[in-house]
Amino acid sequence: MPSITLRIRFEPQGHIGHGKVELLEQIAAFGSISAGARQMNMSYKRAWDLIEEMNRIFGKPMLDTQKGGARGGGAQLTPTGLAVIARYRAIERAASAAAAPHIAALVAEIDGKRGDDEGAG
Repeated sequence: MPSITLRIRFEPQGHIGHGKVELLEQIAAFGSISAGARQMNMSYKRAWDLIEEMNRIFGKPMLDTQKGGARGGGAQLTPTGLAVIARYRAIERAASAAAAPHIAALVAEIDGKRGDDEGAG
């Protein structure tokens, strides 16, 4: 099934898209930047760079972090981080709903072409 991916540009500050939002979701799920990055086959440094970019874009931190030690460190999303996920996913749902009839028409074109090809033998 076809799907839509979105990238929202906040020029000149940068952009957010599926990957950055998924990283925030993974960090929220695992309570750790390194664990979230591992789930995405991403280095800790790359994850941290993406988080810092989002911090710059929104002017607020995405995460509250605790340094490691005997009990280990961790990270949890700030209200801003949670809002970024919620708003991005809402935009994604709205865009998918608006595009659904057009995507269906494109799929019908593909299916129609397949039917034409089968009869041309």
